[in-house]
Amino acid sequence: MARAMERRRIPRLDREVSAIGLGTWQLGADWGDVDDAAAREVLAAAWDGGVTFFDTADVYGDGRSEQFCAELHERHPDAIVATKMGRRVEQTAANYSPESFRAWNDRSRRNLGLETIDLVQLHCPPDGVYASDVAFEALDAMVAAGRMRAYGVSVETCDQALAAIARPHVATVQIILNCFRLKPLEQVLPAARDAGVGIIVRVPLASGLLSGRYDETTTFAASDHRSFNRAGEAFDVGETFAGVPFEVGVLAARELSGLIAHDPNHPTTLAHFALRWVLDQPGVSTVIPGARSPEQVRANIAADALPPLSEAQRRGVVDVYERLIAEHVHDRW
Repeated sequence: MARAMERRRIPRLDREVSAIGLGTWQLGADWGDVDDAAAREVLAAAWDGGVTFFDTADVYGDGRSEQFCAELHERHPDAIVATKMGRRVEQTAANYSPESFRAWNDRSRRNLGLETIDLVQLHCPPDGVYASDVAFEALDAMVAAGRMRAYGVSVETCDQALAAIARPHVATVQIILNCFRLKPLEQVLPAARDAGVGIIVRVPLASGLLSGRYDETTTFAASDHRSFNRAGEAFDVGETFAGVPFEVGVLAARELSGLIAHDPNHPTTLAHFALRWVLDQPGVSTVIPGARSPEQVRANIAADALPPLSEAQRRGVVDVYERLIAEHVHDRW
């Protein structure tokens, strides 16, 4: 039985989702090895802790992550599984065609064991897709056909988010938002609130920088994107450490640690502080930190029970961002 967790309603999805969800990229690939047993334990711990929203994609381990989510959904049909599509081809707008959408959707439905997927998101499509009426009409047709209940868009930039929100049937926008990425607060979150669009927050801990566990000497496995994508060699560099140079992020995380109140009723770790900061932002529907162990899942979920950060702490985040981080990310995403 899932424990009580805050639920937040997404008007265009017409569903409530847990304030803290689970991102499952790490259960497929690109974060080092996660064996089958560990993946299943992570998903079980999330559900047992009150998580109802699980985010996956067809490219995470070439479907491996979707298949684990299928097992979870079979055991717990009330779990909301959101997948993504579009990164299996060269990133040109022409490849985001109705025929491709149907083929990708067929594959995800097989992987997930579902006739109708709760939410399908375009997976950070190229700019030209946002202006394509053909693409969004195809998505509307897929909803009408019962292939999926709703669709959304995962984006890299704030401009892309605003273009997606302007589409009348986009239910959700997934975007990077964390203590190192404040720009979405300016226009994206207010626009989403006004439109009834859900905001799904990914990379809330800046690929672990905001866990406070790393220092200048930390290294990562060769199969971990924190090793092989630091300059954007494989995909948008903003997905790795939120686009912040590693050494700069370590320094900024150290400064943010000084804002933690030493009070058992308030955040006691930087990860809790960072997750609570995201949850405090008006318009956020759910935040989807990843986890590679049940212990990490439970630690992330604990942020839901913490009180909002103080005004002084919120000002401190802005100060660190403006002094150390903004020059690296603000004008790029």
